[in-house]
Amino acid sequence: MRFDRPLIPGTLVRRYKRFLADIEIDGETVVAHCANPGAMTGLAEPGMRVWVEPNDDPARKLRYGWRLVELGEHWAGIDTAVPNRVVGEALRDGRVAGLADYPSVRPEVRYGTRSRVDFLLSGDGLPDAYVEVKNVHLMRQPGLAEFPDAVTARGAKHLGELARVAAQGARAVMLYCVQRTDCTRMALAADIDPAYAAAFAEARAAGVEAMAVTCAISPDQIILDRAIPIVE
Repeated sequence: MRFDRPLIPGTLVRRYKRFLADIEIDGETVVAHCANPGAMTGLAEPGMRVWVEPNDDPARKLRYGWRLVELGEHWAGIDTAVPNRVVGEALRDGRVAGLADYPSVRPEVRYGTRSRVDFLLSGDGLPDAYVEVKNVHLMRQPGLAEFPDAVTARGAKHLGELARVAAQGARAVMLYCVQRTDCTRMALAADIDPAYAAAFAEARAAGVEAMAVTCAISPDQIILDRAIPIVE
């Protein structure tokens, strides 16, 4: 996924009201949209070097969207809408190990109880694969990505929906898209959301597959990179 416009570096002044951030660019403080309702632990500290995407759309109230945090030699993406775009591209290009043989990739398909699965994969006589995507960018220990960074009842519901799909004979896959370049493994943050961790264990026992994949990130683009293990 290439960014629509070249990103501009700046310095984070503060994040507030969840979806707003003051960012200093060339001596001027601008208000940017922060497309992330989560805790953003370790990624929203004043003084951090960040990258924003400008826009000239008159329908938008804000001229900038916050996209990246620079972490020394590494990067983190903070836009929670990015994983579905990145994973969608990779699925259509056949670049996701274990899911590369499906010729049909449909986004946002209704299933379960008033839910939509992120992607439904089908074709070539293969069992349908229902794929849910979650954004991951929490890291509290070096190299260890964790999910979630806040309580997510919606996430637990999705695990339950996938478990029911697996029980009916289809493939059910929870794909964690790690928007960081400094992680080599992933774990569940059970101390943050015990209910989600319990739902994950139940879903796995019911046959739900789980995979974690990191991203290659730069101010030009974000693409799905490599699988990392999910550890206890």
